[in-house]
Amino acid sequence: MPPTRPGAPADRYINRELSWLDFNTRVLELAEDDSLPLLERVKFLAIFAGNLDEFYMVRIAGLKRRQSTGLTVRSPDGLTIREQLARVTERTRDLVHRHADVFTKDITPRLEEAGIRIVRWPDLGDAEVKRLREYFRDQVFPVLTPLAVDPAHPFPYISGLSLNLAVQVRDPDTGAPRFARLKVPNNVPRFVRVGAADSEATFLPLEDLIAAHLPALFPGLDVIDHHLFRVTRNADLEVEEDRDEDLLQALERELARRRFGPAVRLEVAEPMDPQILGVLISELEVDKSDVVHVPGLLDLAALWELYALDRPELKDEPFVPATHPRLSEGETPKSVFATLREGDVLVHHPYHSFATSVQRFIEQAAADPNVLAIKQTLYRTSGDSPIVNALIDAAEAGKQVVVLVEIKARFDEEANISWARSLERAGCHVVYGLVGLKTHCKTALVVRRENGVIRRYCHIGTGNYNPKTARLYEDLGILTADPRVGADLTDLFNTLTGYSRQTTYRRLMVAPHGVRPGLVEKIRREARHAREGRPAGIRIKVNSLVDEEMIDALYEASSAGVPVELLIRGICSLRPGVPGLSENVRVRSIVGRFLEHSRTMWFAGGGEGEWWIGSADLMHRNLDRRVEVLLRVCDDTAERQLQHTFDAAMAEGVRCWELSSDGAWTRTGDRDYQAALMAATVDHAG
Repeated sequence: MPPTRPGAPADRYINRELSWLDFNTRVLELAEDDSLPLLERVKFLAIFAGNLDEFYMVRIAGLKRRQSTGLTVRSPDGLTIREQLARVTERTRDLVHRHADVFTKDITPRLEEAGIRIVRWPDLGDAEVKRLREYFRDQVFPVLTPLAVDPAHPFPYISGLSLNLAVQVRDPDTGAPRFARLKVPNNVPRFVRVGAADSEATFLPLEDLIAAHLPALFPGLDVIDHHLFRVTRNADLEVEEDRDEDLLQALERELARRRFGPAVRLEVAEPMDPQILGVLISELEVDKSDVVHVPGLLDLAALWELYALDRPELKDEPFVPATHPRLSEGETPKSVFATLREGDVLVHHPYHSFATSVQRFIEQAAADPNVLAIKQTLYRTSGDSPIVNALIDAAEAGKQVVVLVEIKARFDEEANISWARSLERAGCHVVYGLVGLKTHCKTALVVRRENGVIRRYCHIGTGNYNPKTARLYEDLGILTADPRVGADLTDLFNTLTGYSRQTTYRRLMVAPHGVRPGLVEKIRREARHAREGRPAGIRIKVNSLVDEEMIDALYEASSAGVPVELLIRGICSLRPGVPGLSENVRVRSIVGRFLEHSRTMWFAGGGEGEWWIGSADLMHRNLDRRVEVLLRVCDDTAERQLQHTFDAAMAEGVRCWELSSDGAWTRTGDRDYQAALMAATVDHAG
């Protein structure tokens, strides 16, 4: 945390954990919005649940780990770890009940009206019971493993995020009670179809089916009761990056350990027997404050199964991304290389097709006999990745292919290890980045021989090389043949693959050395322009704004009279609208059909404005512990497109949330910004 400026209020930062809960509340508000199609609301319920799981696995786990050290650590807003955990617990309990209420009291009845029913075992008729007993016998019973808990059988390991039944049984001869744990298998559908596949969509939760057959699992014993519970464990990795050990092996070892991370949350279905709850608290070594009592079904992230139903009338109308008009002539694809020789192309996903722009760029490079080399960073990609397949094809065709695979990408570690090995087997040069840093930048460099001259073509983006998320995430990318960008990426890849220590570039700012000082200087330059009466202004769009040095620089700019517009999807620790501190700062969040993911920045520059796009959020990890890239956009058409998009997002009447000085987010407006962009893209393509 930077030193406090004289006169700066002590409460000038909003707590990042509570701000994240505010973001997930905005997701929940979309689930509550009855103007949205019904299954889209179900989708947002599932997203909320999955988000909260990850929040506990990473953020709350991190707080608890620091608390266990015994050190007195305060957050930038002055809260101790104990105070933060207490506030998070209180907020989370309220949100969990609100989440459950939306599902049980609002969504479920509407689903039933639409012919999608979730029933319980007592609701079933004789024919349905008969069919499900057969299903249980054939599909479920063989994969169940009841585990006794007694002096001869220690309390079993409970895997993170698994559903479990705590079962009380009794020996009819001795009357002695017994306790057993039964895991609900995760390789069987959570919602079991009650009728035939072509009948009405009626489903029974898998745990209900198992509970109805507990006597078959404990023959000779009396089943007294059962209770559903779920454990969340610390899933963050701490890899010791010893130069003497292979990073791949070290990471694989840590992935094996992650399964056994300490429990950080215990979810139990209401009501639960206090004695059983006491056993779980004791054996799982959690505090009573870590227990979350959930009304209704546990693990609503499983609602993705219902969203997958083929009911288009209950979903958003399908949107087909358009090919960027400069990359095709009618229905005929153009050479990406020929197009880029005429000027840069700014692609805006998902409005512009990823497949016919970035993916085609790599695929054409792989197939082009004049291409000598392809160099690319991969942070996250899809299961069946056309990008990886193209790189493999290029290597097998004899091209030099260099791929930096970030195997430490959280929750994608195993997939990325698999990709790295596939690429290596094909003859690609695979590296894992720099010791102590994650490589988060999104860059690709193609080296091509043209009439005896070497020319470099580049892509720099804000999102991953993942064709699946490119249809769901809003991102930007520049395709360019600018020699300065090509020289910069050549230098960057030499740094990533070799021992170069270059820190300055022509058109790029590169973290961990260049982004923080570069942005702070640009923000302070705007303050100087404002004080000297020249045009000044700052516009920033990122996922999260947490870094205190950046926030304080923005406060200084506001105090100097610089208008600051911030479009922050997730966490925002800056407090806008505070007299004397941030009265010139406006903060807005847009959460909608697509995940707003691009990072863009504009500085008025005294009348010579400049746009930047890249991979970095304004967080400590991005600025100090990652390789991130920001690109100066110099193409006039691209600059106008960026300005138009930001103007549209900040226009009056847009459906969004506005942040006030007291830290509260208020929903406002009714015009769908993303729908307008979809319509404009289709019209332009047509």
